[in-house]
Amino acid sequence: MLGLVARIASGLFRVDFTGEVVYWRGPSPYHFVVVPEPVLDEVASWSFASYGWGCLPVHGRLGRTEFRTSLFPKDGGFVVPIKAHVRTAEDVDLGDVVRLRLDLVTDGVAD
Repeated sequence: MLGLVARIASGLFRVDFTGEVVYWRGPSPYHFVVVPEPVLDEVASWSFASYGWGCLPVHGRLGRTEFRTSLFPKDGGFVVPIKAHVRTAEDVDLGDVVRLRLDLVTDGVAD
């Protein structure tokens, strides 16, 4: 898996990576991409922006589709939910390997 970390502007945190779309049948079944090891430390450092249960608000991009979501902590890492409208727009199915760009959303985070 490819992972790239960048701070592209003051106060803006970004990661780019690839990962496989997996299905998790938890309390709320969903399709996710697991945040890979090369960028996990950077994402974990975003804890200052977390809300409820360690979730992290992000602006994402998969292909040409942009979306807002939150990273969820799972098994010592994080997963990115891939919403149905994003999967449909980008013709993404379970098992596909996708490239994601995530920017931490810091609106409303106290300095």
